[in-house]
Amino acid sequence: MSKALKITFVEPDGKEHCCTAHEGETVLTVAHRNGIDLEGACEGSLACSTCHVIVEPQWFDKLPPISDDEDDMLDLAFGLSATSRLGCQIVMNERIDGIKVKLPSATRNIK
Repeated sequence: MSKALKITFVEPDGKEHCCTAHEGETVLTVAHRNGIDLEGACEGSLACSTCHVIVEPQWFDKLPPISDDEDDMLDLAFGLSATSRLGCQIVMNERIDGIKVKLPSATRNIK
């Protein structure tokens, strides 16, 4: 069994939720399992932007490069930032153990 990894979700009001993740789980899956308000309307199929998160800058460069499909979906996200990613595309691994992501203040569900 793989070791437990950590992820911190930061709500728009600044409240933090430290959660345990498993290697290979997506940020979206971890959020849903822990009752974090991250929508994921397309259930992780890369067909919406409702699982948009803002990755803390020190963690952003540790993520694999963004795909063209993810980049296209992010164009629809509310409150886009330079370190925005989709939670369904961030796969937990030891390299990002301890990652911190902020939840945007709103989402936009345009399909």
